[in-house]
Amino acid sequence: MSSIISDKILSWYDKNARVLPWRISPALKKSGIQPDAYQVWLSEIMLQQTTVATVISYYEKFIRLWPTIFDLASATSDDIMHAWAGLGYYSRARNLHKTAQMIANHHQGIFPNDEKELIKFAGIGIYTSASIASIAFDQPAAVMDGNIERVVSRLYSVKTPLPLAKKELYQIVKTLTPQKRAGDYAQAMMDLGATVCTPKKPNCSICPLSNHCKAYAENTAELYPYKIKKPAKPIHHGQIIIITNTEHTHIVVEKRPISGLFGGMEIFPYINPHENKGKAFQDIDTILKEITDKSDIKHRTKLGMLKHIFTHFTFFAEVILVECDRLKNIPNDSKARIIPIKNIHTIAMPKLMMNALSLLKQHYQLSLYLEKVV
Repeated sequence: MSSIISDKILSWYDKNARVLPWRISPALKKSGIQPDAYQVWLSEIMLQQTTVATVISYYEKFIRLWPTIFDLASATSDDIMHAWAGLGYYSRARNLHKTAQMIANHHQGIFPNDEKELIKFAGIGIYTSASIASIAFDQPAAVMDGNIERVVSRLYSVKTPLPLAKKELYQIVKTLTPQKRAGDYAQAMMDLGATVCTPKKPNCSICPLSNHCKAYAENTAELYPYKIKKPAKPIHHGQIIIITNTEHTHIVVEKRPISGLFGGMEIFPYINPHENKGKAFQDIDTILKEITDKSDIKHRTKLGMLKHIFTHFTFFAEVILVECDRLKNIPNDSKARIIPIKNIHTIAMPKLMMNALSLLKQHYQLSLYLEKVV
């Protein structure tokens, strides 16, 4: 049974493989061209908890900036964080740099081809190690992402809910994984889940595995995989404070600690009453005391409200612009610093802060328009 399924899925993949910038197509592999382990690793790290559509442009940017692992290892942390800005889960970028340096400096730039060795590197877990071993080196590693979980749970009508079903599904995936063309097989299962065996309205009529699928036979495909209902995410309310001088030449930012929310990124000062003290400012007055004197504050303007979904909570942030006649010298021990506003795009900012910056741009454009009209 397992060989029938792998043969069918590989035959389907040969004709229907997605074209992705990090992928070697089945035709090219047959001609002797092998995947680049660096590119496979880079794409797999980026794809952790992120969609293919989002990753493509970031992957292409990284390959353009750092075409080899030696280039990436030699880059500065700030440059990597800046290139990663907006992709989220920023610990991935820090781990990416650590692993690049380890592979370049201690392994002659060569990735090991074994899951047990790969998992020792920063940012590489069970799934990612199996993916790299399989896709880059054709090792028969059992690869299981969300798409493959869905395909297998439907194929075998696995009624145990996730995440409890993971061990059961992994054993099935292990049995199905062929000894030959294991990398193509893993990518075929991913593609099947992404394009045919989709979460809603799966296109079972064109699925190469429909004749073997228990969920299809039962007409229950959309019920799988069963999942334990997650509790609703808590909602946090706070503020993002954008502080500039009245000439709009300088702006205040702060560098976040390596650990925690926005780790290692530069952000606008913000207030989140739910966050531990010392990691976020507790109120707007605390922020302004470090930046300016009360008499220098000329305008406070509400720019709008932003919603951002973090892993563990949803954040509603009111964005406030504070314009001051004078920004005083900030003490060295402060979390904040003043930079020329023209340099704002040279620093690594997370997506939430870039969205706040967009509100600032809209405000400036509207202000200029009104001045011209008046």
